Amino acid sequence: MTSSAPTRRIIVDTDTGIDDALALLYLAAQPEVELVAITAVYGNCVVDDSVQNIAYVLGLVGLGETPVARGAAKPLHAEPHIAHYVHGHDGLGDVIDERPQPSNLLPQSAAEYLVELARGNPGEYELLTLGPLTNIALALEIEPDLLTLFTSITIMGGSGPFPEVGRTDMFDANIQNDADAARAVFQAPATRRLMVGVNATATVVTDEQDVLMLHRSGTATGTFAATILESYLDFYRLAWGRRVSPVHDGLAAMLMLHPEWATETVTGPVNITNDGFTVRARVMQTAEGRLVPWPIEPAPDTIAVTAVNIEAALHAFLTALIEAGADS
Repeated sequence: MTSSAPTRRIIVDTDTGIDDALALLYLAAQPEVELVAITAVYGNCVVDDSVQNIAYVLGLVGLGETPVARGAAKPLHAEPHIAHYVHGHDGLGDVIDERPQPSNLLPQSAAEYLVELARGNPGEYELLTLGPLTNIALALEIEPDLLTLFTSITIMGGSGPFPEVGRTDMFDANIQNDADAARAVFQAPATRRLMVGVNATATVVTDEQDVLMLHRSGTATGTFAATILESYLDFYRLAWGRRVSPVHDGLAAMLMLHPEWATETVTGPVNITNDGFTVRARVMQTAEGRLVPWPIEPAPDTIAVTAVNIEAALHAFLTALIEAGADS
């Protein structure tokens, strides 16, 4: 839905899988939000599927004229890892029969368009990233001060500070997919940088009862959300022995708009770590708030979410999925 006087002008960079699509629905339901542009990247699916999935979701909510730019098809210095086993071959659980091309697909690359937008209207836009950070890193190569031209960047990715001894965080595909891009983004100067990492997103989950409610909603967006969530719940049953799924990208969108729902945060430099198995973006602090006992790569501060008002976020998220297309 749209508003005659939106107060939040947002650009979304996305590897449009299941949770990305739900985050776009959430944003479309917010009357104060204008979706200025969507840029596509590889990750949950190949970049061409990401582009088509953007078009499908925008069509559902009557925003088909929103500019869309195709971005990177692979990481800066590696081959892509595509999460077909999580999001299906097409990124939306392979349950959608036909997906269009965007009616407003731009000739510029995503990186070029991000720089054009930021330079053309400095201080007017917020940037939300929901996939690997390759497009943002490529844009930083063109405009090193890019993130100071946005009012904020909210990153769905990272793992917050180090966890308590004996605990670990779930896998973070967005950072794992392009560590070099992540390093560039966390080291760049920024007006405000918020990390909504898997340490936080794993605490907010949808379950079978939520999906049943969406199925029964009778709205096009509620039914779509329920249909694609079914396969997401099937995947995550192997993590917790229950059919539940984390609200990864949706939570990042919500905390961008409602920072008060982040009940605890830590702030500090973020480094990229690699233990031989998993690459992570970490605030260089222990769970007790102490600096790590090894040299830290210099980086500007990032605010990392460590606890969330789960009830408020989940209620707002499910309501938005039902109502997103109501005025379209």
